[in-house]
Amino acid sequence: MTRPNKGARRRDKSNGFTLIEVMVAMAILATSLVAVFQLQSQSVSTASEVRFKTTASLLAQSKMAEMEASTSLVSRADQGDFGPDYPQYAWRLAVSDTQIPGFKRIEVTVFNPVMARGGVYSLVLYKTAAR
Repeated sequence: MTRPNKGARRRDKSNGFTLIEVMVAMAILATSLVAVFQLQSQSVSTASEVRFKTTASLLAQSKMAEMEASTSLVSRADQGDFGPDYPQYAWRLAVSDTQIPGFKRIEVTVFNPVMARGGVYSLVLYKTAAR
């Protein structure tokens, strides 16, 4: 009668995974997938915010250049949109006096009402008023 060696006996017992090993592996996998999905969601949100800030800053600079080129600055408030090129963006303009005589404060605010948060960008310029 031949006796099986100890190595062969161990091999027979270690075939496959135990239920605990499978459950631990699934828990690790689930945790890592949640982290990956959260990072993906945050990345999409950040990209949207950056796209807004880039576009809004360029539109605000464009509107500010129009005001800077204006020969006379009178205190006023105005608003509008950027037309069919940028249908989601609108602007507000406020020209006001300052405490220093001869200077005007020009504030252009560009906003996107579709964005849930952070959809406002403001640009301020101080300019001498023409007399």
